[in-house]
Amino acid sequence: MTKTILPRTAPLTGDYRPEGDKSLSHRALLFAALAEGESVIRRFLVGGVTRAMLRCLRQLGVAWELDEAAHLLRVRGVGLRGLRAPAAPLDCGNSATTFRLLAGAVAGAGVPCVLDGSEGLRKRPMGRIVEPLRAMGADVEAVDGHAPLTFRPAPLHPLAYALPVASAQVKSCLILAALSADGPCAISEPGPSRDHTERMLAAMGAAIRTLDPPAHGAVVLPQTAPLRPLDLELPGDISSAAFLLVAATILPGSDLTLRQVGVNPTRTGILDALRAMGADITAANAATLAGEPVADLRVRAAPLRATDVSGDLVVRMIDEFPAFMIAAACAQGRTVVRDAAELRAKESDRIAIMARALRAIGVRVEEFPDGFAIDGTGAIAGGATLDAHGDHRVAMSLALAGLVAREPVAIGGFGILAESFPDFPRVLAL
Repeated sequence: MTKTILPRTAPLTGDYRPEGDKSLSHRALLFAALAEGESVIRRFLVGGVTRAMLRCLRQLGVAWELDEAAHLLRVRGVGLRGLRAPAAPLDCGNSATTFRLLAGAVAGAGVPCVLDGSEGLRKRPMGRIVEPLRAMGADVEAVDGHAPLTFRPAPLHPLAYALPVASAQVKSCLILAALSADGPCAISEPGPSRDHTERMLAAMGAAIRTLDPPAHGAVVLPQTAPLRPLDLELPGDISSAAFLLVAATILPGSDLTLRQVGVNPTRTGILDALRAMGADITAANAATLAGEPVADLRVRAAPLRATDVSGDLVVRMIDEFPAFMIAAACAQGRTVVRDAAELRAKESDRIAIMARALRAIGVRVEEFPDGFAIDGTGAIAGGATLDAHGDHRVAMSLALAGLVAREPVAIGGFGILAESFPDFPRVLAL
């Protein structure tokens, strides 16, 4: 599907409540399956990535009912060791979150199975979960450090493991496996990654202790009692909200309020980065939803200036960099990002793909192995046909560029955005 985005003159105004958080939807669904009893999850994100998890859990013997119109999901949990062996390989599609979280769950449950996925997912590094799972005693085979992974039942043992790169997906994989180990497991990481897994599992009765700063990570004790089922409503996804925050910032005259957005401090790096650029973003009505902090975010159009991003801030906004790159192109001055090599191992090499696309529409970009520099002039030429390369966040980011470009921008593979933000075209009237 190719979509042509025309320059927009109308401001972005009104109120919008973003769809349920993707990371929390994944976790709530899987953790509900591992609990005992029926869980109810409201504002569940219905998208390509969560459908992959739904399909896989059904193959593993988990019953669920989804009301798509109401975004209401009911899951009948089978317990930590109640998953059954699937009759065929588990196809995780393009969802690395589904793949890595399921890897920890099936290793802990002792389920013989094969985890596989799309061609793009097969290119993503899985050695980062295979190595520590094997250190715990898991019997798992990989294909040169990549999917498919083949699991065979094996007892799991205590582990003390330091992640070389902060990663919520890897940490969550190991936490899930650790629940079924025969002793305590300690998982540390060099910086703060999102802590949704620790928060949600602790609320379900898991014995998890997060490490005190300046350390990062968690200690997990073997689970001796069933996990309690969930009954919750999910916050709005800040990763989806990021596209609207950037759009309202760069479209003159905009004044948009995003309701009940998750503002977990491990996820709010994009707010810090945009504010450092001069974005007019304020938060109000702070509350707690599903154990997560939420707030209403009001964003008004504002001129942007260049900034530098590095260190822990990178981890706290790792999924939002494609949108941030559009903000940088619309800012005045040279924006430099370092310590972001992980962007090259996402759904695509986001540094290379976004840099190539931005150059095609008149933006000066320099690539580094671990980041990039963008020379913003406040103007985007447009007038090009670009490709999303199977990456939902790239597709939406290029659409933002099209809104403020002088000439139309055509985006091939635009439909991939339904993986995480199906409502995106409607909200921006594309």
